[in-house]
Amino acid sequence: MSPSSGRRPTKASAVSKTEGYRARKIEKKLSLRASVTAEIVLDNVRLPGSAVLPGVTGIKGPLSCLNEARFGILFGAVGAARDCYETALDYTLSRTQFGKPLAGFQLTQGKLAELLIRVNRAHLLAIHLGKLKDAGNLTPAQISFGKKDNVAQALHVAREARGMLGASGITLEYPVIRHMNNLESVYTYEGTNEVHTLVLGQAVTNIGAFR
Repeated sequence: MSPSSGRRPTKASAVSKTEGYRARKIEKKLSLRASVTAEIVLDNVRLPGSAVLPGVTGIKGPLSCLNEARFGILFGAVGAARDCYETALDYTLSRTQFGKPLAGFQLTQGKLAELLIRVNRAHLLAIHLGKLKDAGNLTPAQISFGKKDNVAQALHVAREARGMLGASGITLEYPVIRHMNNLESVYTYEGTNEVHTLVLGQAVTNIGAFR
């Protein structure tokens, strides 16, 4: 008898053996390469009552999980944006062109100032929403607000920073292109940008426009 033969199957292994369920690993990704991404196929899947999430009814359970993920994303986007901004700042301070650092040119300083504002604006929003969450007052619409705008701000910062690094911006010697590629995926996962737009639209009009 093997050491594992008497073990009870984990929930993950039990699900993987459920009839009608298939997960196909997506290969050759240029974004989110550090994590496994799969196409989930549910073909006439049937589960027992014991598989229902405890303590919740309807889709409240899954949506609450999504809200936690989206809340984490709005903070993570700030970190990616700040790393891109600081990389661009360090690079333009050290890279000399026409006898002075790139950071000494007006256009470069204008870009750095804009990136600084975007990064810190996103950071302040994340802190504000974090305080609301700690107080138990954070709403799903506010989470959508943070996820939508912070990811958009971070993506803008990453794209601008990549350009400021010139040819170096497309190499993995610097983290900017990696952040930019990942943020392209973050823009659409855990609810696409369009979905969060409709969530906010419903919040301010009290009219659902998802159909």
